Amino acid sequence: MADFEHIVVDQPREGVSRITLNRPGSRNALNNILRGELYRTLEENDNNPDVKVTIIRGAGKAFCAGYDLKANNSADQPFHTAGGDGNWARHVVDGFFRVWDLAKPVIAQVHGYCLAGGTELATSCDLVYVAEDAKIGYPVVRSMSPPDNQFFPWMVGMRNAMEMMLTGNAISGVEAAEFGFANRAYPADELEEQVLAIAERIAQVPSDIQQINKRAVHRQMDHMGMRAGIRAGTEIQALAFHTQSTRAHFKELAAGLTDALSKRDGKFGDYRTDSGDKSDE
Repeated sequence: MADFEHIVVDQPREGVSRITLNRPGSRNALNNILRGELYRTLEENDNNPDVKVTIIRGAGKAFCAGYDLKANNSADQPFHTAGGDGNWARHVVDGFFRVWDLAKPVIAQVHGYCLAGGTELATSCDLVYVAEDAKIGYPVVRSMSPPDNQFFPWMVGMRNAMEMMLTGNAISGVEAAEFGFANRAYPADELEEQVLAIAERIAQVPSDIQQINKRAVHRQMDHMGMRAGIRAGTEIQALAFHTQSTRAHFKELAAGLTDALSKRDGKFGDYRTDSGDKSDE
C-alpha cells in the first residue's frame, strides 16, 4: 500500500476503494500535497481492474472546509495549468474535470462542513450523499470572490444559486438533497452504511458498461453548455481579485487568518462565529 501524508486509502467492500481526506485538525483543508495524493489515487483506481467505484470522505468532524489558506497554493501544483492572471481558478477547474472525466464512478460522502473548495470537490463526483446536519456553503463570496468553479447554477438552479452567492449562507444536508446538490441526505450515523450500500450496487455493473453510462449523462451536460460555462466562470473569478474590497481582504488575511475570517462571518453569526468550529476558508 502506498505511503500517503494526507489521505488514507482502504477497500471496505469488494470492488470499492475509499479515500479518506486525513487532515482532521484543519477540517481537511485542501493543500497541494493532499490534492496531488487524491488525484493520483483516483487515476490509479481508474486503471485498476479490481476497483469499480471510489468513495471520497473526510476524517474527523468535516468532509472538507475548503482550500488551505495557510498554504502557498501557487507553488507545487499537482498538475500543470497555464500561468498568468486567473491561474488558480483555471487550475481548480482543471482538477474538477480530471475527476469528472474519469471512467469509473466516484462518490462523495459528506458530513460536517463542506465549504468552498470542499463543495467543488464534492460536485466533481458523480454521486453525492450527505449527512442531514451537514453545512454546505461558499462563505468566500462575502469577502473575496465568486467560486473558482461556478457549478452552483448547474446543480441547484438559478434562484437557489443566487441566494447562496449573494449571502454566503450555508444550506443543510436536507436542503442540499432538496436543491439537487446531493442525491440523498441521511442521519449522520447512517451515512457510511448507506454510501457503502450504493457503492456495492454500482460495483456489480461491469466497468466497461459503467463508463458509458456515466459518459452518457456527462455528454448531455456538455451539450447544455456546462463545461463551457464553468470554464468561462474562471475569468469572472479572476476579475474579482482586482476589486478594492478583495485586495483589502487579502491584507487582512496576511495579518491574521483567524481574525480575518472571524471578521468576515461575525456580522452573519455563522461558520466560525456560530459553534466555534474553525473552517479554513
